Amino acid sequence: MGRHTFATLSLSNHVPIESISKMLGHSDIRTTQIYAKMQEKTIYEDMASMRQKFDCVMMN
Repeated sequence: MGRHTFATLSLSNHVPIESISKMLGHSDIRTTQIYAKMQEKTIYEDMASMRQKFDCVMMN
């Protein structure tokens, strides 16, 4: 349960899954994907950040 929590919290704090995979000692990223469950809040935050970046580009 600790590995699952670590992976999920790391993803929620925008740590790339490739880095999490290395931290957990996985040789295959698919193993990490089993542990790491993406949170809806993180998806919303990432989309808002991307939208803001696009808006800045459009204004310039």
